[in-house]
Amino acid sequence: MPLTLVTIPCLSDNYAYLVHDPASGATAVVDVPEAGPVEAALAARGWTLSDIWITHHHHDHVGGVDALRNATGARVTGARADLHRLPRLDAAVAPGDSFEFGGETAEVLDVSGHTVGHIAYVLPGSALAFTGDSLMGLGCGRLFEGTPEMMWESLLRLRALPGATLICSGHEYSQSNARFAVTIEPGNAALAARAAEIDSAREAGEATVPVPLTLEKETNPFLRADLPALKADLGMAGAPDPEVFGEIRRRKDSF
Repeated sequence: MPLTLVTIPCLSDNYAYLVHDPASGATAVVDVPEAGPVEAALAARGWTLSDIWITHHHHDHVGGVDALRNATGARVTGARADLHRLPRLDAAVAPGDSFEFGGETAEVLDVSGHTVGHIAYVLPGSALAFTGDSLMGLGCGRLFEGTPEMMWESLLRLRALPGATLICSGHEYSQSNARFAVTIEPGNAALAARAAEIDSAREAGEATVPVPLTLEKETNPFLRADLPALKADLGMAGAPDPEVFGEIRRRKDSF
């Protein structure tokens, strides 16, 4: 039986995600910007929280962890590299590790760049990837700690996942990201169509994530920095891929 996914709006533009196994009743939440909306979503479904998975240390992803742990007794998992700045962990994991959840194997990927030590959780059996602030809808996280080379390698790891994988990112940034993306690829028809769909969804108050990786690969300029046509459009024909990615990130930072 496939795992059930629930997207939970938190704070002003964050998302937490519930992952529920109907067979065992196990339920995990990925990132906890605040406890209240997560507790409400659990209560509405009659689910009991068993696990909390943290992608990175920023407060808008961990601010509700301790309150939720105290209320539920859930087991907290996060990156061993970030032990010094995360809430107390019950399980410290590293890239390449895996663990069992709901009859499936969860894999831990290094997606450093936004922060050093940022991890993603991938559930291949259910085609889910929880990417936090690394790969986002039509974007990627600002490089607060990492380098363009580091983030580009992280994005390549995510890009290599099966195309049907749902990218479950941590923010509702798709609309602003779309406005920027069309400045990089104004002739991308798939991007133009997606931007219009995002505008309609936001007007209706609907979430624009998660989305299939295939769609990100067709429309997200940060995943497309190695394409010769995109490089040529930027006046960077023949430039190394990380350098092109870094230029796109620089433009986004000042957009």
